[in-house]
Amino acid sequence: MGMPGGMEWVLIALVVLLLFGGKKIPELAKGLGSGIKNFKKAVKDDEEVASTDKNEEIEKKAEAKTEETKEENKTV
Repeated sequence: MGMPGGMEWVLIALVVLLLFGGKKIPELAKGLGSGIKNFKKAVKDDEEVASTDKNEEIEKKAEAKTEETKEENKTV
């Protein structure tokens, strides 16, 4: 089952128009656009948090290795 062709899109548009009416469609489109915008913002924020957490973890590992090296130098 592939993507709908031209006639299928026309039929879908007519069904949507009949179900929701001409006045509701702009409101639905605005709500859909707002939802997509909020979703993209949430994904971006989540990626920033994940990268910050990863950077902190790398810094902690580097500090631990530095401390181990200092302790080894003291015992030698």
